[in-house]
Amino acid sequence: MSLHAFRKGTPVNTEQRLLTPFTARSTAAEVIAGIDLTGRRAIVTGGASGIGTETVRALAAAGADVTIATRRPEVAEQLVRRPVAVPGAGSVRIAPLDLSDLASVRAFAESWRGPLDVLVANAGIMAVPRREVTPQGWELQLATNFLGHFALVTALHDALTASGSARVVVVSSGAHRDAPFDFGDPHFERRPYDPWTAYGQSKSAEVLFAVGARRWTGDGITVNALNPGYILTNLQRHLDDDTMRAFGVMDAEGNLTPLPYYKTPAQGAATSVLLAASPLLDGVTGRYFEDNQEASLAADGSATPGGVAAHALDPGAADRLWQYASAALQL
Repeated sequence: MSLHAFRKGTPVNTEQRLLTPFTARSTAAEVIAGIDLTGRRAIVTGGASGIGTETVRALAAAGADVTIATRRPEVAEQLVRRPVAVPGAGSVRIAPLDLSDLASVRAFAESWRGPLDVLVANAGIMAVPRREVTPQGWELQLATNFLGHFALVTALHDALTASGSARVVVVSSGAHRDAPFDFGDPHFERRPYDPWTAYGQSKSAEVLFAVGARRWTGDGITVNALNPGYILTNLQRHLDDDTMRAFGVMDAEGNLTPLPYYKTPAQGAATSVLLAASPLLDGVTGRYFEDNQEASLAADGSATPGGVAAHALDPGAADRLWQYASAALQL
């Protein structure tokens, strides 16, 4: 299997998909089994809950020293108070980070010392019911899910370069297929705000970020995006009970009832851990994965779930988005 880098202007080649021996039901622990990350340093944004917590546990169990970057440090304290109980486990620490606040992002990046080997851009918000904006006037989902992570990763570029073989993992979503990035009105200043369109746009931006980061291959930095699948976590906190019932994941009494194809958080974290640590991903960049495999290109208008939309792998759009984000952040 050819593990080529995604070069500028190169269309996606679905005949050279990277396939692994893992499945949609593999857990993070299974994916990382036998991999030694001793001496490696990692950051997991949003690592205090859900698949972020499982990502932290798996990386630390393999020996990595992990920093949980979170808006609510008090929630992450239990992960520090209860160290990963396996021989050779790495340390876990907490640092405050609010991705919607550029001052917080800058403070976090400025406090980092030394090389950085892995950054998992895991934090996110979904389907905020009403349009909310940051002090910069940015729509909140785009600001948190994409622009905040873009600011963080670019601010830590030198630390990633110092690693010599750094990996950035961007947790996107299958929702990207429904909403290309709208360069004309990314913050819903003129078009009607829709929570799912805003969410999908932010997730398209995250995949395009991975494609645009092919410019960093000479620095030893690879960036890949992923869809973790359906998992019941705190990500659904903005959805009301009627919406959850309409999705079929809540009964009349308000109990959560995951559908058969839903994953556990440990299974949902597996693809993140695969991209962060597996030697199968050495040198691979600019791609999109789901269920521990590189995703196929989704057919336009297909009702079949899964796959990656062509608009999220467009190198021209990726470069345009990079320029837009750099200008917005005054980089």
